[in-house]
Amino acid sequence: MGEQARITAVLGPTNTGKTHYAIERMLAHRTGVIGLPLRLLAREVYDKIVTLRGPSVVALVTGEERIVPARVQYWVCTVEAMPDGMGVDFLAVDEIQLCADPERGHVFTDRLLRARGQLETLFMGASTMKSVIADLVPRAQYLYRERFSELSYSGSKKISKMPPRSAIVGFSVENLYAIAELLRRQKGGAAVVMGALSPRTRNAQVEMYQNGDVDYLVATDAIGMGLNLDIDHVAFSGLSKFDGRRMRALAPNELAQIAGRAGRHMSDGTFGVTGEAMPFDDGLVDAICNHRFAPLKKLQWRNARLEFGSAERLITSLEQNTDDPRLVRVRDADDLLALRSISETGDVRQKIGSAKDVRLLWDVCRIPDFRGISHAEHAALLAQIFEYLHDLGRVPDGWLAAQIKRIDRVDGDIDTLSKRLAYIRTWTYVAQRSGWVDDENHWREATRAVEDRLSDALHNALTQRFVDRRTSILLRRLKQKEGLVANVNDKGEVTVEGEFVGRLEGFRFSQDKTASPDQAKTLRAAAFQALAPEFHLRADRFYNAPDTEIDYTEQGGLMWGAYAVGKVMAGDEATKPSVEAFVDEEAGSDVAEKVNRRLQHFIDRKIATLFEPLMAMSRDETLTGIARGFAFRIVEANGLLPREQVAAEVKELDQDARGALRKHGIRFGQFTIFMPILLKPAATRLRLLLWSIKQNLSEFPESPPPGLVTIPAVKDAPEGYHLMAGYRQAGERAIRVDMLERLADLLRTEDSRNGFEAKPDMLSITGMTLEQFSDLMKGLGYNAERGERDKIKAEPVVEAVEPAEISQESAVPELVDKPETAEEAESPATSDGEAEQVEPVEKEVFYTFTWARSKPQVKAGAKGKPRGKPKPNRASHQNAVPVQSRLQKKDRIDPDNPFAAALMGLRNKS
Repeated sequence: MGEQARITAVLGPTNTGKTHYAIERMLAHRTGVIGLPLRLLAREVYDKIVTLRGPSVVALVTGEERIVPARVQYWVCTVEAMPDGMGVDFLAVDEIQLCADPERGHVFTDRLLRARGQLETLFMGASTMKSVIADLVPRAQYLYRERFSELSYSGSKKISKMPPRSAIVGFSVENLYAIAELLRRQKGGAAVVMGALSPRTRNAQVEMYQNGDVDYLVATDAIGMGLNLDIDHVAFSGLSKFDGRRMRALAPNELAQIAGRAGRHMSDGTFGVTGEAMPFDDGLVDAICNHRFAPLKKLQWRNARLEFGSAERLITSLEQNTDDPRLVRVRDADDLLALRSISETGDVRQKIGSAKDVRLLWDVCRIPDFRGISHAEHAALLAQIFEYLHDLGRVPDGWLAAQIKRIDRVDGDIDTLSKRLAYIRTWTYVAQRSGWVDDENHWREATRAVEDRLSDALHNALTQRFVDRRTSILLRRLKQKEGLVANVNDKGEVTVEGEFVGRLEGFRFSQDKTASPDQAKTLRAAAFQALAPEFHLRADRFYNAPDTEIDYTEQGGLMWGAYAVGKVMAGDEATKPSVEAFVDEEAGSDVAEKVNRRLQHFIDRKIATLFEPLMAMSRDETLTGIARGFAFRIVEANGLLPREQVAAEVKELDQDARGALRKHGIRFGQFTIFMPILLKPAATRLRLLLWSIKQNLSEFPESPPPGLVTIPAVKDAPEGYHLMAGYRQAGERAIRVDMLERLADLLRTEDSRNGFEAKPDMLSITGMTLEQFSDLMKGLGYNAERGERDKIKAEPVVEAVEPAEISQESAVPELVDKPETAEEAESPATSDGEAEQVEPVEKEVFYTFTWARSKPQVKAGAKGKPRGKPKPNRASHQNAVPVQSRLQKKDRIDPDNPFAAALMGLRNKS
């Protein structure tokens, strides 16, 4: 190698054109070899170079495929199959970061340390390799390439919501098949790409995806190794994989390698998760999008200076450790495990007599376990092949033919065909080895023919299971703008090719639940082709519809007749909400904008009508100073304010300010400051909706039935619900705020110090029983003492008598004989000594109410601090009821009046 030979590390993320650059550089030289990580990728690069230079000068060498023309100049290989000592002008190794791979890393590390071109050497891969390449290859230069397009994270998506041109990545065959089956039902089908597929099957599946027969690709992490596909979005269905020994989480750089397949050349791409995969955290998203990963510090390594003096010496050389801290010996690979097992068997051990025998044994042990069977079975097969090669110098034609014949069948399901395809790869590998069979060309063609037949059968099986042919044909006709027979009748029923596929509900298409899910995507597309004019006609009718045809639900839905056409959303202010229209994306932005504008007009007019006094007050420019600020508080609270919350502000309002606010319908109650007109059912329903939206509740509480003075208190109701419903909670029930103020007027005249009883007009106002009223009064801060007494019956009407006829006994009750004992009292005697039967005295229940002066018990908070505020003293009661300032002196509320205390008690309770 001359001094002019260059070694360059071409580093950067995916979609930077590194492989394309390497092809250009190789073709600029007379000879070259490029090593690629996958058989599939090697075939793809080989096809590209053949297109540019013709098949006569390009070779393809993989474990199972060998195409070597007579005048070969350029070699395209898998990294494991790269020939040694070729002396080519140019050499390149792709995906050099696989030096750290636990399974194959030692092969890539060996190429990094020892493989060189006479004039130029390229190592292409991730930027994480820079520091370790700088240590191990000091002469290397660096070329950084930026990604052509941007990559962004789009979060989690259900498969049913997956955008077209998406690849869903899984890490097990069962997972891939389940996803592909789901895509067939919901999206019409998917192509399946796995590293274990033959190039022929893989190319056939990819062709379906690339030409648009299907819009979805289900793949393993094989797509992360340079396979160029038109993918817009990559979704991970899992974040861990089985690496041959154990399940492990994928490293960030591995995730980036796969996610980076989204976006082709200058087209931006997205990545995300689906299924049970957990969403990426912000740090991981930033690392993937900005290509920032921890540099690789340890590379997998295995000694390349092998000793073939004996099997033991070969094993010892393979197990040798390294003193280089940047290298770590690879764990025991399949070939070493096979070597140990076979060399210990008696028959094989007797046949190992020279270095040539040991070298042959090592070549046999390097046959990959394509079948994925147990180590013992694989070792037994290798031992048989070694014995044939050692004893006969070749694998017998008859035995090889029998092995291939058992595999050469195209019946069976996908799993059966996949296993046969894996089995034939073993014999394809054997046929490719020089000198192992008598007629190499024959057996290479024979094994390739079987692989092709199995590949075609597997492709057909995958297509039949995961793609609906009818859907595929219809989809292609849609893309080719071919007309489909589709109609929409006056009931909104949509038919395509005479088949009912769904209904148009408002401005959204509802798929027919009884239709075949295999046809869902394509039939939906055909339906929207017919719905285009219908959407515009409906939008015009809706825009001109009167408000009486539109309504809102208590959960915020906006209805046009029986169809949901949108929902109310939170706005910048409570009384200025926004709306979201329910319009299918396929209907177009013009339709969506028109529907959205009509819904906004509706809700704005509804608020303007039902909240007209509130809106008028907010626009009143004559309100100034404190009055204007107070008006703003009321508007912000949708017309209802607990007085204890604004006691200080109320106290600061002078008579002029109060008068100005009263002109707008504001009532300054002792418990609530409110607009009575906003307690009407329609206004209450709207107020609850706007409040629920502003509170961002997951479920909106319903408004109380209209006309009720009291209602049962709603348990676990959101804080503030009862007030927004127009009620004040007191005990087990809640009373409407306007009726509470009427009750307050009645209670004002009562003496709460000495106690008072409930009057009939109090019960009449509340519509309560005496027991319910007692609980209500307790909720307002009163003590309620229950008592019983004789029920007073109406006296019978008697004729008037002259004073002279009145007896002394009746005139002077004190002189009447009284019973001496309790028994006498209970059993009065008649004149003849017999007990007189008397009717039992009927009792009536009554309650005596007094103001509860004791300080309320306060529950401790989370940290032992009391929740709520202590009850204020008598002086603070006076301040809590500023309405006193406008009463005549004779009407001023006494400091001990229950209303001031009740108000403060309620404040403590709230």
